Parts: sequence; structure tokens; C-alpha cells
Amino acid sequence: MQLKAVGQGVQRLDINQKVRGTRKYPQDFNMEGQLYAKVVWSAHPHAVVKRIDTSVAEALPGVVRVITYRDVPVNEYGINIYDQPVLVAPRHLAGGGQGGGKVRWVGDRIAIVVAESERIAAHARDLVQVEYEPLPVVDDPRRAMQPDAPLVHENRESNILKHIVIRRGDVGLALAHADVIVEGYYTTHHVEHAYLQPDAALGFVDDESRIAVISSCQWPADDLHQIAHMLNLPEDQLREIVPAVGGAFGGREDMHIQHLAALCAFVLRHPVKIVFDREEVTQRTGKRHPFYMRYRTGATRDGRLIAAQVELISDAGAYASTSIPVLGNAATFALGPYKIPHARVDAYTVYTNNAVTMAMRGFGATQPPFGYESQMDKLAEVLGMDPVELRMKNLLDVGDIAVTGNVMTAETGVKETLRRAALAAGWREEDGHWIKPDLGTPSAPYKRRGIGVAVAYKNVGYSLGFEDKATAKVELALDESGEIARVVVKVAAVEVGQGVLTALAQIAADTLGVDMDKVRLALVDTSETPDAGSSSASRHVFISGNAVAGAAAQAKEKWQTILREETGEMHVEAEYTFRGRSVRPTTPFDPETGQCEPHISYSYATQIALVEVDVETGQTEILEFWSAADAGKVINPIMYFGQQAGGVHMGVGYALTENYIQQEGRPRARRFSEYHIPTVMDMPRQFESIAVESAPDPNGPFGATGLGETPTLPTAPAITNAIHDATGVWIESLPANAERVWRALRAADKL
Repeated sequence: MQLKAVGQGVQRLDINQKVRGTRKYPQDFNMEGQLYAKVVWSAHPHAVVKRIDTSVAEALPGVVRVITYRDVPVNEYGINIYDQPVLVAPRHLAGGGQGGGKVRWVGDRIAIVVAESERIAAHARDLVQVEYEPLPVVDDPRRAMQPDAPLVHENRESNILKHIVIRRGDVGLALAHADVIVEGYYTTHHVEHAYLQPDAALGFVDDESRIAVISSCQWPADDLHQIAHMLNLPEDQLREIVPAVGGAFGGREDMHIQHLAALCAFVLRHPVKIVFDREEVTQRTGKRHPFYMRYRTGATRDGRLIAAQVELISDAGAYASTSIPVLGNAATFALGPYKIPHARVDAYTVYTNNAVTMAMRGFGATQPPFGYESQMDKLAEVLGMDPVELRMKNLLDVGDIAVTGNVMTAETGVKETLRRAALAAGWREEDGHWIKPDLGTPSAPYKRRGIGVAVAYKNVGYSLGFEDKATAKVELALDESGEIARVVVKVAAVEVGQGVLTALAQIAADTLGVDMDKVRLALVDTSETPDAGSSSASRHVFISGNAVAGAAAQAKEKWQTILREETGEMHVEAEYTFRGRSVRPTTPFDPETGQCEPHISYSYATQIALVEVDVETGQTEILEFWSAADAGKVINPIMYFGQQAGGVHMGVGYALTENYIQQEGRPRARRFSEYHIPTVMDMPRQFESIAVESAPDPNGPFGATGLGETPTLPTAPAITNAIHDATGVWIESLPANAERVWRALRAADKL
């Protein structure tokens, strides 16, 4: 098939409206006579709620209603476990449900004030009186695991939410015979999603008497599932409309605001608008999981990896959110894309009174590379081997067996990403050995140059037995000659800035054999567009792309039948559901060994950073950066570049500047001015994006897998390995900001 759209740098369908400022986001929607809502947030990270008095607030002129736990039909929700109260009830009235009786973090909600104006609602919020009895705060998951730790959820025996084990081979025996063993203890930190558009929602009752919400989200069908439970309504009495979304990065997988707007509309039968300000988003919504990672890795003298022992502990925060599947992902990627025949992994996620932690770009695959890639450079140094050469010797290839016992399949292209990145960065391969490039002269006597490499891989699609599917509808409007005049694709794949709708339009266009300008994507509205799953797991090109291709193929077949039989029909419709398990069923961890078929497909990346470190200040500057990624067939090279560049931007923040600080469960990073998002000044002076198409997936649409998250994964270890190459010090805790590097230099006396 000759492709006219797939593989081309097609302009994004939404770009003109966004550049001109005419694209509407949730906060841009209003209805005549709407009311305004403000949330009364918890004043403590852990406390019994003894009394809630709303009388003074309700007496304020212009206040319509103060909604409390009494107004919630089923006072619980949660994306995986219903362990979160919608609104916290006083202890003596909480009963046995999740109404709580206590607050478990500062993002818990006590009440919602609804008023005639936003100003009145904000004033009345401050008049709601809540009496608390503070409780001991547990803010470190390692402390929370101890038997005497205060319980975040008193109905549980322990704060340990989940423990996952992976056992492969005989680790003890293998380490006993290893020629070289390196160890490390690595910590990563809380990170804010920092999406540009604050959370906003408008709840109302639509023309068919459904409770409807206009909001940003990543999986509208799952929102409806949770809201239906909360309101004790059938899902067909609910509706969610998703206009433009100003970024997400996993931060809109959980519900922060849409269920509150739905509750207001349900109680008042009136339009109610609620918008969080930046401080509310920063302090009261979920973050990336911090991880505490202990590694012990053994190898032979010639650089062959033989064994690894790993302990991972993640901070789940106050509620489960997606901490269990995030931990599952982290466990499967704990050893990286390497052949290691003997492995022992113990992975834990633990409740604390910190911010709820949740999905964020990489979903558990972002934290382990900092551990396993630091280990690889430590091994290379001890063995006197080039770090590229050591990795080449051990990377997984097609047919190799990964740590969970699964056989690596056709899309395994990690070696080619390393080869392409290394060559681009100046490495040479001679007589089977890799030779590091000359780094040039530092720009000042007090600066040192170093180069670092890191490799990572990421699942595409939902994992570990969780069914992944998407449904798409394709409608064709025919002209009088019988040719296709217009194509409408209906699929609830939420565009969160990644360009998914354009990619799906390209897939539809080439499947149908029409020009791109004939294809349109319908607005995501659960009353019209079928469920496509979440905008997460780098899955939409593979899963929803297959659904769109299937629906388009069926529509094309119907259209060709119309032409052959000359029926004169002017409209064609087709619907198709693609299920990931139809091409590669995934399975859960075996409870004793952890062996499983974890993922549907993969993408791979290698990144190399050339840095200059100021040894007087600890400041790190990235001079050049190379990012090579293989996600099968490239659907759109412009968006492919954007994903690589955007992933590196986020990775640079993770590595060097960002740190969401909490002390005893209270946020100290309260707004953007206190949270150091990297700017253009922090970015590499030169950046090269390399698209590697060495290993297309035969099950992906036109051979594509998915790239959304992978470019973020190796960025931090590439930078910290480069810092070590420059200075000789190992940075084992993120972020590697100037102060941390400066202190490490002085502690190691490396000046």
C-alpha cells in the first residue's frame, strides 16, 4: 500500500485554533444563570474531623448551598480502589464507609460552597468552621512500613498497600560466583505535573435529564464509572464532554474536579462552575511517586550481567489511586532492558499522609532507570569498560527472556537506538570495541566536561492482565458520483496535547485511501463517541489506531459494495473494537515468582548527554543531547520530534530542577514561583532527535507502537552519569541540583 498520510509531517488538526486562541478549554464554557463553587480543603494532613459547622457560611447573602457528606449518595470513589471519600464526614457520623471521619492529607475535601458569584463562594468558604483533632503524621514510606507506625487507613493491618515479588534463577548462588558486584541506594522525589491549564469543570443537567460535566480528563468513560457509583446512578444517566485539554501528563487520570461539579449539578439541578486556582492545583492534586531503590548487581569480568537484587519502595500517599499498577510497571522494568538470568525483586507501595501519588509520564517506568543505569555505569567503571560497550553486550534482543519470563518479540529495537545515539554523539566502533569521543576543552578552568549514556524501555498499552481495548466509529459521506466526500471518526481518545487525533486521522486516511483534508475527528462526548480507554500508557496509536484502522477498513468494504451494486446510498457507517489481548494477551504476576506476560508491546530509547559542571557552584549545563527512540513505524515525524523534545524537557526538570517538597505532610512548594520548572535556559544548547524504525511491530497499525512516555525515562540517568564522568562523584538522589552536586563534590573532596 502506498502511504500518503502515515509517515508524513502532517500539520496537527487542532493547531490553528490553539495558536489563534479560539480553541475552548473547560474554563471557557459558561451557561446562563450558572452558579460558582469553591472547595473547603482539609487544614491538616492527618486529623479526626470532630465537627463541621456551615451555618455562618450559609447565612451569607448570595450563598445558595453548602454541600457536605450528607449530600453524597455513596461517599467513596477511586480510580482503582474506592478508598477516597468525596467529602469527609465527622468521626461520630462517618459510620463504616469511606466518609472517613478523618482527613488523611491536605487534599481531602470537607465541603463545597455554591454561591451566585465566585467572590461570594470564596468568602463563604472561609466561614465554614471545622473542628479537628490532629493525629500523628507519617510522611516517609520506609517509616510507614514499620509495625508501630500510625495507620493512615485504620481498617487495614498495615500501611503497606501492595508487595510484588519477582523471583528468577538463584540470585544468592549467582552473586557468590560474580567477579564484580556493585551496589547503590537511589532515591527519586515527588514531582508536580505542572500542566498549563488549571482544573476546571462545568456541571449541569442536559436536555435528556442526564448529569453532564464539561471537563478536562484522560479517560471519560472511567470518570463516568466512578461518578455513577458515587451518585448511585446508572452510567447512561451521566455524560462527560471533553473539549481542549491544556496538558495532562497523567495528572488528569484521577478525578480532581469533575466529580465535584457532577455532585453540585446532581444536588442543585442547576449549572455549577468550579475552577481551581494554581495554588489549589499545586497543593491539592496528585504527584509523581517518589521511589527508594536499593540495587545490588553482579557481573563477570568480561562484562556479562548475571544477577541483580532490587528493592523498590514507593510512596503511595494518602489513597491508592494508581499506585498498585504503577508499582507493577516499576517491578517489570526494575532491571532495565537487559538479559539478567538471576533476579530477585521486592517492590512495595505504602500509604503515607503525603500527597496522593498517581500516574505521571512513564507510570512507574521513569524511576527505575535512575537506579539500573547508574548501576551500569558503576559496573563499567569497575570493569574498565566503555559504558556503551557494556550495555551492547547485555541488551535484550528478539527471542531473549526478560526478568518476568516473557520472550522479547519483534519490536525489540533497543540495540539499534544505542548504536544510533552513540554514533551520533561521536563514539567509534573498532574491532568490536566502542571508543568514547573526545569531549573538547571546558569553557572555563573551574568547569569539567562529561558525557553520559542511558537506555530505557516502556510498555505500550495496559499491562499485567488488565484488558486494553478501544472502539471507533467511522462515518463516510459520499458525493453524487459515489466518491468519499467527508470522513468523520468518532473515538473517545482525548487529545491532551500529544497529537493523537492527528495521528488517528492519518491512519484513517491511508486505510481509506483518501486525502487528510477529508478526515475530521468528532468532539469527545460520551453520549456520542465510544470508549477508547485512557490517554495514557503510550497506547492510543497502537490500541485506538488499530480500532480506527479496523472501523475504516470495514467502512471501506461497505463503500466498495455500494459502488459495485450501485445502490445509490450516500452514507456509510462502521464500528470496530480492537482488543490488545487479540494480538498478545497479558497476564498478572504469579504471586510466588512474578513470572508473567506483562505487556502488549514496547518502545525503546537511548539518550546521551554532554554536560559541563561548574565545580565551584555545582551548576550543570547541558551542552548537547542526543535522543534516539524506536517506536516502530513513525506515523508523524514532526510529532515524533515533539514527543522526544518534550520528553527530554520533562526529564531535564526531573533530573536537575524540579522538587515538590513536603514537610510532615504539608506542601512547601505551593505555587509555580516555588517550584522550579525548567525554562529554555535549562535546555540543551543543541538537541538531536533520532527516529529509529528498525523494529516495527507487526501488530501495530502500519507497524507503529507508541512513543508518548519513553523519551522521559532515560534523561535523568544520562545527565547524572554525565555529571559523574565530569566530576567523579555519583549523584544517587534526584534532583541533581546545584546544591546537591556542590555538596557531593565537597564530601568526596573532588575539587
